[in-house]
Amino acid sequence: MDTQESNELQPEQEAQTEQTEQQASPPERDRYECLACGYVYEPGLGDNNGNIAAGTPFMEIPERWRCPVCGARKQSFANVGPKGTASGFKENFSYGFGVNTLTPTQKTLLIFGGLGLGVLFMLSLYGLG
Repeated sequence: MDTQESNELQPEQEAQTEQTEQQASPPERDRYECLACGYVYEPGLGDNNGNIAAGTPFMEIPERWRCPVCGARKQSFANVGPKGTASGFKENFSYGFGVNTLTPTQKTLLIFGGLGLGVLFMLSLYGLG
């Protein structure tokens, strides 16, 4: 009976593990970007100019707080997710012709390499005449 009880507990433990993983990235750690100037408020750093202590989530900042760079109101900030992740980027990997999985350097080489080949092709047309 002990093995049956332990087998019955496993799905419950798995459900608790999934909930814990979902809570691993709480919105309190999300960064917020000013839509006017691009300043990013990071909760881990806080804001020394506005007397906001490090570790203060964006939602707990007073409404009178302003962007330290441009002075925009708190409503002018958009959630950009936790540090080190690009919001929505993983969902976009499957779209397009596979270029979404390329690094920025590879994309730059692809774009300018294609432009260079196009210029060489156009210049080769002068040789036909």
